[in-house]
Amino acid sequence: MKTLISNDNLSIAQMDESMYYDVWQNSLDEDNRRFVPDEVFETLEDAKEVVDQLISCYDTEEGPFVYAVIRNNDYANIGYVQLIQIEEGWEIGYHIAKKYTGNGYATEAVKLFLNYLRDNTDVKDLYGIALADNKASRRVLEKCGFILFFEGSGQYQGRERKIIRTLIRIK
Repeated sequence: MKTLISNDNLSIAQMDESMYYDVWQNSLDEDNRRFVPDEVFETLEDAKEVVDQLISCYDTEEGPFVYAVIRNNDYANIGYVQLIQIEEGWEIGYHIAKKYTGNGYATEAVKLFLNYLRDNTDVKDLYGIALADNKASRRVLEKCGFILFFEGSGQYQGRERKIIRTLIRIK
């Protein structure tokens, strides 16, 4: 596991083959099914295929760049953060598995990832996009300093949905 950045509580690390099972299990929770259904892997083989593809993206400039969020006290893989190219530039994504939510991990992981991006990339502006009814994700973006600039109908997961669009300047 190659760690990009860490603090006392969490680490952000490149995905590797040892994470297949955790990625699969984390993808199956009800929040993932509701908010990011294209990131649900019904079988371990599905998860392996996607993780292998994500690993191959680390050597590109286009991404997507998806990194595991690891809890340091027990090395549990509790979710992910990601950097994805969109028309306007770059978007952040994140998910913490349901059994680990409610502990501030998403906010902590996003803040940690923002520090990494600020110090190690050329990304200046970063978008955060979420379903308008995803109160937890909205709270994470707000706590991390993202500014709401749009709420209304827009494309999300290939469908027209009510979304929010936020932005943060990191450089």
